[in-house]
Amino acid sequence: MAVNLHIPSDDKVYPVAGIEIGVTEAGIRKANRRDLTVFRLSPGTTVAGVFTRNRFCAAPVVVCQQHLASGQPIRALVINTGNANAGTGEPGMLAANQTCKALAKLMGIQPDQVLPFSTGVILEPLPVDRIEAGLPAALQNLASGNWVCAAHGIMTTDTLPKIHSQRLTLGGKAITITGISKGAGMIRPNMATMLSYLATDAGIAQPLMNQLARELADTSFNRITVDGDTSTNDSFIVMATGQSGLVIDSVSHPEYAALKTALTQAALDLAQKIVRDAEGATKFMTIKVEQAKTVEEALQVAYAVAHSPLVKTAFFASDPNLGRILAAIGYAGITDLDVSGVNLWLGDVLVATKGGRNPDYQEADGQRIMKEPEILVRIALGRGQVSETVYTCDFSHEYVSINADYRS
Repeated sequence: MAVNLHIPSDDKVYPVAGIEIGVTEAGIRKANRRDLTVFRLSPGTTVAGVFTRNRFCAAPVVVCQQHLASGQPIRALVINTGNANAGTGEPGMLAANQTCKALAKLMGIQPDQVLPFSTGVILEPLPVDRIEAGLPAALQNLASGNWVCAAHGIMTTDTLPKIHSQRLTLGGKAITITGISKGAGMIRPNMATMLSYLATDAGIAQPLMNQLARELADTSFNRITVDGDTSTNDSFIVMATGQSGLVIDSVSHPEYAALKTALTQAALDLAQKIVRDAEGATKFMTIKVEQAKTVEEALQVAYAVAHSPLVKTAFFASDPNLGRILAAIGYAGITDLDVSGVNLWLGDVLVATKGGRNPDYQEADGQRIMKEPEILVRIALGRGQVSETVYTCDFSHEYVSINADYRS
């Protein structure tokens, strides 16, 4: 069950001028479900992406990176669910490239102007014939208002679609930002089993887009974790059509900071929605580490806590067995950590200080916080001025059930 996941009403999901989306049923793994999605991008759209660092990355990830590096303007995206096309060797590469060729032929563009994406079961051949057969129907379904359908169409074990949409005014121009994401398990930074597509009708020059995509990912999708597993297929794509008339070509542009802030808000919302809808999640947890010397050590501690199965199961049970958090801080890898300088809060409750239990801490106070659906864990290391935040969830019985039965 998703934790406080807000889905905007259809009338609050705004089309992005210059982008059309088509969704259809191709029967890739299961019948009677939307599993094939196509984005058509207008000429002049700039596109950048950030992808998984898993060395066993899926064939479509490799092809996406090659096509983005080619310098050709990207004109289309094609996304299938039900099959990850990962761990498929050379046949998987051929299938990903054949998908691009088939869509390019139908659209009258070049194959390297298409970015392919797959999500689903690993180690199974991609049924490229079903994808090719479904592409004409997806193209016939192209419409600017199909963002909600696309959010449903890219889901796998997600229980709810993940959508963000907003409008703002910059430089006297009306700007739209809309995005979707999917992901519920095999989620940890670098990146997760997630796909996300974020678009704006502002114009962003290509060199700036490449930099911006990385920065957006680092403050959003690379700050979430569900289970510590890094997927083979993660992809985060940012698109800027320029159809609004506002064009930003450098970080010194007077509207760049405001646009980046809005895009960061959108990416973080989409990332957090993945955690809120994580497999079996009942709690949404924010792990904030303060007073670290460096970003790296702040993240070391945050992820040690966020990845700990003992911590996550305690939160599921609302059991304030909070020594587990101290243990995770201790094994995070900071070899010169002075534990007498560490403070730990659960919500507004000071749990531990000066290396031990706060004399005023009452277990009833800890349990009161742990029963809430959203929980803040705050850790002060007493070593410096750096703060970092990571978002995670608890582990429930349902997480085990979902992943035990995933292929059946």
